[in-house]
Amino acid sequence: MTDKKLIAVVGATGSQGGGLVQAILDDGTFGVRALTRNAQSAGAQKLAAAGAEVVEADLDDEAGLRKAFEGVHGAYVVTNYWVERTPAEEAERTRGQMEFDQAENAARAAKEAGVAHVIWSTLEDTRKHFGETDRVPDVDGNYKVPHFDAKGEANELFTKYGVPTTFLQTTFYFEAMLQGMGPARDGSGKLILTLPMGDQPLSGIAAADIGRTALGVFKRGDEFIGQTVSIAGDHLTGKEYAAALTDALGEEVTYQPYTWDEFRALGFPMAVEFANMFQYYAEDSERFTGDRDLNLVRELNPQLQSFSDWLSEHKDKVKAVTN
Repeated sequence: MTDKKLIAVVGATGSQGGGLVQAILDDGTFGVRALTRNAQSAGAQKLAAAGAEVVEADLDDEAGLRKAFEGVHGAYVVTNYWVERTPAEEAERTRGQMEFDQAENAARAAKEAGVAHVIWSTLEDTRKHFGETDRVPDVDGNYKVPHFDAKGEANELFTKYGVPTTFLQTTFYFEAMLQGMGPARDGSGKLILTLPMGDQPLSGIAAADIGRTALGVFKRGDEFIGQTVSIAGDHLTGKEYAAALTDALGEEVTYQPYTWDEFRALGFPMAVEFANMFQYYAEDSERFTGDRDLNLVRELNPQLQSFSDWLSEHKDKVKAVTN
């Protein structure tokens, strides 16, 4: 048992949650309660061996969440839009509705458990930008970009239930470069980056830096309760991403962006949602990047990585997915 204040971390074996758990363990200011749906998983066992208190909890189980939040000072709440789901689960509710429901469970559980500071990992509701226009197709009902909109819509729940909350707005992960959004070879074998951003800058961040920045917010006490903190590690245009990739890979990467309509027509699952997302990033780029003050993020997280910093550690993985 530790006399340190405890931070409960939802999704402790995922990218954001795992980064925060590791940051807390490395820093030593707080103790950490790692929440996971399967305490016997290899990831959970690794966290336990590193010194985390591992507790099973599920965002769809409000009573279980409330129990997991008992006695903690802070809680980090993140939902997983991309979680693997059965056909029956997909038919029962959309992923956006799932995130909204889970956020409500977490807000109520945190309030009932008396958590003093919640950080809610969220994103902008793109409908505030797009409005009622039909120039961008709806996805899953009245959403434009469900994995943004549902989180943004859920912000009001933490306010509604009187939860002392910091709203941590994230952005595009650099790790997406390893998951189909990075450079790929064209028919002639040249490396092409096709992010549909036109000439507008795209904010990006290393997944681990989300957790490290969240720890910085917790360490500042009450300062950011009731506030929105928007974060990124870099703001680069497509040409600048391509130039950084060229330097890291030692091979020219050319930026040849798809248009949004071309991207929607690619036909892979969620192509329309992703195209809408990039259209939002590009059309609202000045505000989106302006809200993400790199100086503030670096103040909260002195280890903040630029895209070039991230590439220095991950260039071999990027090379592997391009060959």
